[in-house]
Amino acid sequence: MFMDQRESAALDVSEVDVTHAQGQTGSSGGDNLSKETMQEMFWTMLLARRLDERAWVLHRQGKIAFHISAIGHEATQVGAAFALQRGHDWVVPYYRDLALMVAMGMTPTEFALGLMGKQEEPNSGGRQMPSHWSLRRANVVSHSSPVATQTPHAAGIGLAIKMRGDDRIVLTTIGEGSTSQGEWYEGVNWAAIHALPVVFLVENNRYAISERVDRQMAVKSVAEKACGLGLVGVSVDGTDVFAVHQTVREAVDRARRGEGPSVVEAVAYRITPHSSDDDDRTYRSREEVEQNKQRDPLLIARKFLIEEGLLDENTAQEMDAKAKSMVEEAVKTAEQAPYPSPEEALGPVYAEEVKRG
Repeated sequence: MFMDQRESAALDVSEVDVTHAQGQTGSSGGDNLSKETMQEMFWTMLLARRLDERAWVLHRQGKIAFHISAIGHEATQVGAAFALQRGHDWVVPYYRDLALMVAMGMTPTEFALGLMGKQEEPNSGGRQMPSHWSLRRANVVSHSSPVATQTPHAAGIGLAIKMRGDDRIVLTTIGEGSTSQGEWYEGVNWAAIHALPVVFLVENNRYAISERVDRQMAVKSVAEKACGLGLVGVSVDGTDVFAVHQTVREAVDRARRGEGPSVVEAVAYRITPHSSDDDDRTYRSREEVEQNKQRDPLLIARKFLIEEGLLDENTAQEMDAKAKSMVEEAVKTAEQAPYPSPEEALGPVYAEEVKRG
């Protein structure tokens, strides 16, 4: 079972009842993923991490106003994305999903443009604050700031898919704190009643901003909430990209076969503060954070691939250098890009003003 959160918020995977967590870190990936795919998953995690780190530097330099970080979530998000038919299935994300968006095809330049609110950024054309994702070419649906509102949106898309007889599925993500919201229950309940093809991925990073999980819910895991709503619920080690991939793929396959929705809880840890406006020293110790850095998903994936002979140190260093170079080039391009004109804030507001295609 899950450990008592009242005793410690530090993530000790050996004490957590999560799928593939017991001594199998990374082992699930070898059954059905090619060497090239596993390397691509690691590359995606690495690129997202370097983008994330650069965003923090830009904020400290006063070049951007806000950043919300995915550091510690990369394995969960990349593992889930690679379980989809990307560009075919639908994704309704939440604000912490940088690595998910990179996996869905958002480029470093597009991310940097969004950070700076530039005219050409794909999320909103500079109208929305950073990390409010949208990517039309990848079927990523825009969301808004109030948490959990994306859940009924995902259920609605799932209903449309079922009514059309389509073979697509919907992945929607959320933090564990947001599962306390009524919108989450309404969306999940609706999907369960109508057996909709939706995967509800909960990224449990132990804190809803400053509130620990034991102050957000009385049950020991989010996955337990699925039982009372009548759908499958499973927990997985969210620091293991290959375990997440296998678990989400199973949920995706169930949904695609018409067997209804699932709640997948990926248990990880938010290594950084909630956002650039948050001082996490007020609610958690530095010792706790340092302890959980030992379960850094990027280090876990790198170590596994090297030990299995799927990656060598030289290649890993070359990948890192390439990621840093791409990030720097993206930042330079974004800094030189124009801001939207003031008049562009007036539209599009109404449906007839939205350009299609």
